[in-house]
Amino acid sequence: MSNVWDWVKSINTSKVNLIEEGGEIKEYVPYVVNRSLSYHLDSVLFSNEMNRYPHIPASAQYYFYLYGLPRKNRYSKWEKKESSSDLELVKRFYDLNDTKAMEALKILSKIQIEYIKNKLENCGFKQ
Repeated sequence: MSNVWDWVKSINTSKVNLIEEGGEIKEYVPYVVNRSLSYHLDSVLFSNEMNRYPHIPASAQYYFYLYGLPRKNRYSKWEKKESSSDLELVKRFYDLNDTKAMEALKILSKIQIEYIKNKLENCGFKQ
C-alpha cells in the first residue's frame, strides 16, 4: 500500500511508474502533489498548469509529472502559519480572524497589547 509521498517520490527521484506497479490511483492526491512541486523553480510551472485544469483525471496528472519532469531530488518544508501569543490575544479581545488580527497587530503599540493582556487575564483568559 502506497501513500501520497510515494507518488511524489516516484515523480521526483525514482521514476518508477506506480500505476504499472499496482499502486492505487485513489491514493494520489493532486492537491498535495501540486503543492509539493510548487516550491521548486523547475517544477512550479508544471504545478501551475495542473492547478489550471483540476478536472483532469489523477492518472493523467501523474503521467504529466512523471514523464514531463526530469529526475531530481526536490525536497522542501511546507510553509506553516506563524502563531504568536499576541495574535491570540488580539483575536480573542476583538473577536477577529487571523488575517484581521495580524493587521491589527501592526498598528497596536506594546502598551495597548499589555492593556489587552491584562484585561483578558482579569476575565480569566489563559494563554
